[in-house]
Amino acid sequence: MANESLKTASVLAFERKLDPSDALFFAGAWSERGASANWKPIVINEKSVRGTISNRLKAGQQDPAKLDAAIENPNLQTVDVAALPADADTLKISFTLRVLGGTGSPSACNGADYRLKLLATVKSYVDANGFGELARRYARNLANGRFLWRNRIGTEAAEVRIAHLVDGAAKSEWTFDALALPLRGFDTPTDAKIAAGLTELATLIGEGLAGKQHVLLRITAFARIGAGQEVFPSQELILDRSRGDKSKTLYQVNGIAGIHSQKLGNAIRTIDTWYQESDENGPIAVEPYGSVTTQGKAYRQPRGTKDDFYTLLDGWVLKDKTPEIDQQHFVIATLIRGGVFGEAG
Repeated sequence: MANESLKTASVLAFERKLDPSDALFFAGAWSERGASANWKPIVINEKSVRGTISNRLKAGQQDPAKLDAAIENPNLQTVDVAALPADADTLKISFTLRVLGGTGSPSACNGADYRLKLLATVKSYVDANGFGELARRYARNLANGRFLWRNRIGTEAAEVRIAHLVDGAAKSEWTFDALALPLRGFDTPTDAKIAAGLTELATLIGEGLAGKQHVLLRITAFARIGAGQEVFPSQELILDRSRGDKSKTLYQVNGIAGIHSQKLGNAIRTIDTWYQESDENGPIAVEPYGSVTTQGKAYRQPRGTKDDFYTLLDGWVLKDKTPEIDQQHFVIATLIRGGVFGEAG
């Protein structure tokens, strides 16, 4: 029964339960991916180029003489680049992923009654559904190599190897043809071997989320891109860039090109197909407002569709309005994502 006096805690935070490391880049030959331990790291290099004026001009800048004059001025740029060497055709990306228990248990909460109600609400979901649906989707995004981002586009072949590490050694291991698993949906694959592997991996992730066992995964992906081809680490956001500085800075860890852990996490939690425009737009990352920065759009609006995380959570916890099962999945997935969700002051 709803408690009329129950209020959302002003301090309310959750730690993420899918915790990836940064990913590192290495180069080698596709035929030698079975012995990739000694592949060479990919390093970041600088390149200075003379660019052309190609940006859209304002109405006052479209005078032919002014445009000719602008083009005479060199558009010099220094940028970071990363590429496979001329004798290697395959990119290897590796990282680890911890799957943690305790979903729904806040790391900070200043409302004892709210905390108890929240825990009871999450328990009711887990008792009824387990973590099966969410774990199945996370497993799919590991197996299909979504975390490769731009490096997955146009590859001739892509393979993902996932190992469950116990005492530092692989207890179980799965290998997936990433290109055989489309990014668009989460239907069960028709290939029985792939489907069985995904089921085993999802079961393991679900047990990690439920706190039934320690789960540490090592993910290694191989993408056959072509010798000498450019690869795409994360780009650093530098807010105080001065005139003459590099116009693009790429991420590296101890001199090795890499992808931010945050970007990996975004790919793994790209499981939200429960918002209203998903049929046309496809899966998006689980975010409280369904935000997609590359599209400049929030698909879950508190005043529009009213299917944002806060509206759903408050209705569920404070007013005992249990959402539809798809929206329950979304709320729990947002808690797994983690964040600060306290009542605004």
